[in-house]
Amino acid sequence: MVRLLFILLLCLWISTEVVGRTGNTITNKTNVPTRPSVVRVGVLFTLNSYIGRSAKPAILAALNDVNNDTTILPGIKMDVILVDSNCSGFIGTLEAMQFMENEVVAAIGPQSSGIAHVISHVVNELHVPLLSFGATDPALSSLQYTYFVRTTHSDYFLMNAVADVIDYFGWKEVIAIFVDDDNGRGGITALGDALAKKRSKISYKAAFAVGASISDISILLNEVNLMESRVFVLHVNPDTGLSIFSLAKKLGMMGNGYVWIATDWLPSVLDAIEPADPDTMKLLQGVIALRRHTPDTDLKKRFISRMKNNKNKETTGINSFALYAYDSIWLAAHALDAFLNEGGNISFGSDPKLQDTNGSALHFTSLRSFESGPQFLKKVLAMNFTGLTGQIQFDGDKNLIHPAYDILNIVGTSRTIGYWTNYSGLSVVAPEILYTKPPNISSSSQHLSGVIWPGETPTIPRGWVFPNNGKPLRIAVPNRVSYTDFSSKSKSPPGVKGYCIDIFEAAINLLPYPVPRQYILYGDGHTNPSYNEITDAVAHGNFDAVVGDIAIVTSRTRVVDFTQPYMESGLVVVVPVKEVKSSPWSFLKPFTAQMWCVTGAFFLLVGVVVWILEHRLNHEFRGSKSKQLMTIFWFSFSTLFFSHRENTVSTLGRMVLLIWLFVVLIINSSYTASLTSILTIQQLASQIEGIDSLISSNQPIGVQDGSFTADYLTSELNIAKSRIVNLKSEQDYIDALNRGPQGGGVAAIVEELPYMEILMSKTNCKFRTVGQEFTKSGWGFGFQRDSPLAVDLSTAILQLSENGDLQRIHDKWFKKFSCPAQANDSGSNQLSLNSFWGLFLICGISCFLALVTFFVRVFLQYKKYIPDSEEGEEDGERVVTPVSAKRTFRSTASFKDLIGFVDRKEAEIKEILRDKSKKRRRSQSLDRRSDYSNN
Repeated sequence: MVRLLFILLLCLWISTEVVGRTGNTITNKTNVPTRPSVVRVGVLFTLNSYIGRSAKPAILAALNDVNNDTTILPGIKMDVILVDSNCSGFIGTLEAMQFMENEVVAAIGPQSSGIAHVISHVVNELHVPLLSFGATDPALSSLQYTYFVRTTHSDYFLMNAVADVIDYFGWKEVIAIFVDDDNGRGGITALGDALAKKRSKISYKAAFAVGASISDISILLNEVNLMESRVFVLHVNPDTGLSIFSLAKKLGMMGNGYVWIATDWLPSVLDAIEPADPDTMKLLQGVIALRRHTPDTDLKKRFISRMKNNKNKETTGINSFALYAYDSIWLAAHALDAFLNEGGNISFGSDPKLQDTNGSALHFTSLRSFESGPQFLKKVLAMNFTGLTGQIQFDGDKNLIHPAYDILNIVGTSRTIGYWTNYSGLSVVAPEILYTKPPNISSSSQHLSGVIWPGETPTIPRGWVFPNNGKPLRIAVPNRVSYTDFSSKSKSPPGVKGYCIDIFEAAINLLPYPVPRQYILYGDGHTNPSYNEITDAVAHGNFDAVVGDIAIVTSRTRVVDFTQPYMESGLVVVVPVKEVKSSPWSFLKPFTAQMWCVTGAFFLLVGVVVWILEHRLNHEFRGSKSKQLMTIFWFSFSTLFFSHRENTVSTLGRMVLLIWLFVVLIINSSYTASLTSILTIQQLASQIEGIDSLISSNQPIGVQDGSFTADYLTSELNIAKSRIVNLKSEQDYIDALNRGPQGGGVAAIVEELPYMEILMSKTNCKFRTVGQEFTKSGWGFGFQRDSPLAVDLSTAILQLSENGDLQRIHDKWFKKFSCPAQANDSGSNQLSLNSFWGLFLICGISCFLALVTFFVRVFLQYKKYIPDSEEGEEDGERVVTPVSAKRTFRSTASFKDLIGFVDRKEAEIKEILRDKSKKRRRSQSLDRRSDYSNN
């Protein structure tokens, strides 16, 4: 047994020596893996920097916390190899390769994206995860650098937050000032992409070299201060950023009208300086800055309190980089613990690709490859725990979840005015609360608190000024040869004149800032220029704007920005008209024959009804039969002129007359209006009644040379190009319409309404529009895309419209005129019975009711007039009349008596009825006396 044990120990020693020569720490891979007593982690960053001075104590504190925590890596001590890159990419790379010789399982850092690019190639080869808390360049892709793990948020999210802030305040152009290194270029590229999504852009990229002198930076700031934009995005290193603000202060670039947006470097500096320097805070007055958001948890508060109470602290404050560095150590510890608990084996071996050749003294063979690196990397990316910075968890693109930023405004101290998350954009609600609600990135949900801007003003800066280099605004003006009232050449300054120029000048004068401008005529002066070519010239940067009668159409809005329309417009069809010769019988045309007959019948009807109602009461309606017949006719037709001389005394007669006079008033007014229209009417010289009949006619169509009308007719309405005739001048319009299709002219002209109104005015309404406007557009001033002047001038045009100046300028250039209506058929103006049957119905009903009432009343009187008994009275004595004789009397004399009764005067009837009533009472009295005597 002793010999056997000795032989086994000897074999184990020999194998260990052999493996040691080949560089393997663990010899037999088939044995059960053992847990090492020490694991090493390399840490690389610049110690003497704002980030380094804050991150170093945090890393050491994290290392101490890991080693003192018995629940993680039990029995294993985590050791840190700390190296200083000394702000040098070359030294940083050499230092990184040096600690790789020490068989580290993970590398922490670096803070520089440039060094991270180089080291990422090294860790890819050696299979060592690189956990970087400071390399934020979006170009550090996890696809290219498999072992690069960013333990903070990429500048891709930071620049999206900056773009959202810029869009929230309505700025369209910014100037980016940045250090020309990997981190600066990558961040500004991401900013440009983010702004493009908001229809904004970086107008100028002002880059300066790493380590640039004060004079170089001063020259750069002077250069950007001469440019148009006043919104500056500062993306620099924390150690050089404050000097840029000092120079900007000296150059007067920190006052009213300027906007400064600093990325996360500025909060890192301010958080690392505690207490804050009053002079520094005064220098930064009004600056907006973005800081990586970390939840305000008890864990974070305890850590910051502990760091502040540390007697050996190397920095006075803790910034967000320190918090992410602390969590990076814990991320490595958690991943390593999970890796070992699942049977992971820490072993290093030589990489066959790293061979020393040609006597090289670099000793690449000393670099050790982490053989279980791929498995360990998976554990790192699968971690999910809560650290100082919040939840540590990676998404499918190896980015930390829930990127968020605090939006700060420096006013004496830094105050939070809102937050940004890729979950809900800008909000005044903390991200932790937003994550519990559904995402909402609509524009209406974006909110920030009030900002105090440079110059201590709460008014949002316009964000741009006209360049301070003396370059005026280059404005293209169409050099028209027709309709020159809109725009044309002028011998007096500013060299152009016209309605459009006056509108533009009036709008410019309303702006609160001066606009240096230069008008440049576009066109050869012989033909109207192509307006599509003018807008394309503006889009290509040949001009800054175009001022003229430019229609706002879809194809042009794709290349330039238009202001609010200053004149409404639309395409109309214009055709020639001819006068209608008057007829001797024109006075009969207002009414149809049916209308004339019914109207005449009602005149007679009303006359008869009024005569019946008035005959018994009014002596003016009595007399001989011929006289009464003439009265009926005279009274009926005299009401047409309200000149009837007979007075109506009966209530029913007055009621009927009142209603009839109302009917006569309506008929009279309608007749007058219709006759006036017929006598002044014009008829079209062609059968074109609108755009539909023009399309189907196959006749030539005239359009203005240089306008969009020809393209619209051919592309949108599918009219053949052979039918389109370009007309250059106003005289061409007149000649083409006068000749017509048979004489080599055109059947109609299709053009914008303002031009056609001038044409009709100058030709005394010889030509007319037919149909309706079949497009709706307007005229506006065109500017290059995203020009802020377009917005300000739109506001000015609205002010001109509200105060009446727009109309006054229009009246100055164009005469007020109106043309009478025209029609193809004068019969269309005739009035038929359909328009008045309601009035006639009312009048007929009133007559009928009046007659019924009248005859009922007469019948009741007649019943009283004829005695009910069979007895007759003669000279006061009672006479007995035989029954047969009474019946004969009734059958032969009743109707005649009734007619006679009706014809008698009302006063006589009443007198007779009174006498009959007295006699009847006296007869009744005698009967009672006779009965008394007999009894």
